[in-house]
Formats: sequence, structure tokens, C-alpha cells
Amino acid sequence: MHPFSLGGEGVHFAAGNDPMLFDWNGVKVCPLICYDLRFPEVFRTAAVRGAEVFAVIANWPRARQHHWEILLKARAVENQAYVIGVNRVGRDPNLRYEGGSLVVDPRGKVIADGKTCEGVIRAEINRVELQEYRRRFPALQDMNRAFVHP
Repeated sequence: MHPFSLGGEGVHFAAGNDPMLFDWNGVKVCPLICYDLRFPEVFRTAAVRGAEVFAVIANWPRARQHHWEILLKARAVENQAYVIGVNRVGRDPNLRYEGGSLVVDPRGKVIADGKTCEGVIRAEINRVELQEYRRRFPALQDMNRAFVHP
């Protein structure tokens, strides 16, 4: 949705204009990439459309690793959704990548952490618990939708 201008992505890639959702085993998932994590309005738009899980694939460098973790948790809490963040590990000629792939639950709790290693992490996405949490604490229903693009 948002080409990373500092990395010259806008020269090679067109910006998206609408978040996509798909059904995965009865759960509504919204895939996003890297820099989109800094733009909460994209996540909110998808949440209004029913997103229950956000999957963020990234190339997030070590220099801003702290932002990666904070923003994944923030997007989970503010949208009452699971957030799966998958980040690169290793180096390129200019940057180092720490990994830090996480699965965050709707309350902001990390339920799986890839640390700084390559590998696979697993976590249970419990749709029933998610729906119950949203019912008991209906923050998404209370939002002023005048500020959201449906």
C-alpha cells in the first residue's frame, strides 16, 4: 500500500489503493507488507471490513527493530486482532536484519516469538476467543467511522 520512499520503492512499485482480505479456514486475513505497518489507517480500514488477522511480511532493519515490535503490538491492540509479523534475518550490503518475527494476540501479548533466528514459529489463532473479546470490549463498534474509509 505504501512504497518506502527512502528505499526508492516508489520508482519501481505502484502504491496499492485498497487493503485485500481473504478467508483462511473461516478467519478473515489481511496481508500487508513492511512499511504499511507505520500507517494505522490501512489496518483500521481492514478491521472495519472484518479483518481478524493481519499478516505483515517485512524487510525491517535492525536499526528500527524496536519500532517493529511496538507497531506490531499497537496494530493488534487498536484493531482487536491477531497480528503475525514475519521479518527477515541476515545482512545485505547496507543493513542488518534481526528477525523478530512475532505473533501478537488482540490484547497485545506476544504468543510466538522467532527471536533473531531463522525458523518457523507457531501460535494458535482462536477465533472464538477473539469474537468473545470483541463482544466484551466493543471498541471497534465505538469508533467514529467518519474517519475510516469503508
